[in-house]
Amino acid sequence: MRMGETDLLAIRYLLKREGEGRSVSPKDLAAHLGISSASTTVLIDRLVRSGHVERRPHPTDRRALVIAPTIASDDEVRATLGEMHRRMIDVAEGLDGEQAMVVLEFLEAMRDAVDSVRDAAGDEAPAATVTAIDASRSATGS
Repeated sequence: MRMGETDLLAIRYLLKREGEGRSVSPKDLAAHLGISSASTTVLIDRLVRSGHVERRPHPTDRRALVIAPTIASDDEVRATLGEMHRRMIDVAEGLDGEQAMVVLEFLEAMRDAVDSVRDAAGDEAPAATVTAIDASRSATGS
């Protein structure tokens, strides 16, 4: 999609929340991404200019705004990520049982390594780690 990781993470978050029927404020987006309010403003401005998001009036608070993905953004994400996911599934399905077990064991060991740090810090596991492990389990039928 020719955009940075933070931009894509923001759009995916906005699409997910919209699918759940939830509004997202700039503050919500900043908290999700772990960035400052100033960085969030720059991010939103950039995504508005590119046509990926728009600012809308808050449904119940006239003083506030919500950030929403555009229809074009939704279409672009589906097309781009859909193709990427198909390619990833093809790779996973191309593994034989023994190869899949090696990958699964590796990912579980990596998860355990992350969990041990997370448990010590009291934080949540990074979403990318959980997603990678879930994808691996799906591919191997585990």
